[in-house]
Amino acid sequence: MGGHVTGPVAALADGLPGWVTLLRAPNPGPMTLDGTNTWVLRAAPGAPAVVVDPGPADEGHLGRIAAHGPVGSVLITHGHPDHTEGSARLADLLDGAAVRAADPAHTIGAAPLTPDAPVEAAGFTVRLVPTPGHTADSVCFLAEHGDERVVLTGDTILGRGTTVVAHPDGHLGDYLASLELLSAYRGIPALPGHGPALADCGAAAEFYLAHRRARLDQVRAAVEAGATTAPEVVARVYADVDRSLWWAAEWSVRAQLEYLGVTPRESGAGATELEQP
Repeated sequence: MGGHVTGPVAALADGLPGWVTLLRAPNPGPMTLDGTNTWVLRAAPGAPAVVVDPGPADEGHLGRIAAHGPVGSVLITHGHPDHTEGSARLADLLDGAAVRAADPAHTIGAAPLTPDAPVEAAGFTVRLVPTPGHTADSVCFLAEHGDERVVLTGDTILGRGTTVVAHPDGHLGDYLASLELLSAYRGIPALPGHGPALADCGAAAEFYLAHRRARLDQVRAAVEAGATTAPEVVARVYADVDRSLWWAAEWSVRAQLEYLGVTPRESGAGATELEQP
């Protein structure tokens, strides 16, 4: 469970509900997998759609989103540029459609989103589910259409592999609590910010929880074995991860060390070492 996970952590969804469309941005990479997923939700032909995560400022991708108009609302799962960079341009292409996020910094032309004010669209409802951890502003969306429900998970749960806790903005304690919350959404498809749709959000969240706890045990063991800097912990715990991704693994390690109460200090030589209270 503690090893590097590259495949889906739950069964893939057999298909998308008829009211959900996936538009994938052309920005593949080690952190974005196949590219950023932009989700378009529409209950009936011609009804205003809800768009989740515009993605990067790629004119072709934004044009494809705009072609799915009319759009009533654009929603943001969190503020990382691969999800939000295209927001302002998309709002222009959609004649000033509101862009809404929990963080006012990523909101354009409307009030920020709150859990007690669902987004009502023609034929369905979208409710904000606060899920901080990957970042402080991370949220998921529970979309309900008739007796069908989906959870749009942003980077809190990915369609393949596991996500990073983007320390210091991200916080592992918050992330574990968010996974506990999402573990209750059993049998509901997860539509992630990257990678394929998963059949069961709750099952994916439970796998993530077990994986994070195993990683914490490994980090604790690495410190007890003599690792004195965050990079040394990465080298021990993430030895099976491509070295080109160790910089991202260090984000998670620093979040894990903070959670365990192991804080970095600067040695006389200027290197970051670990100090346990």
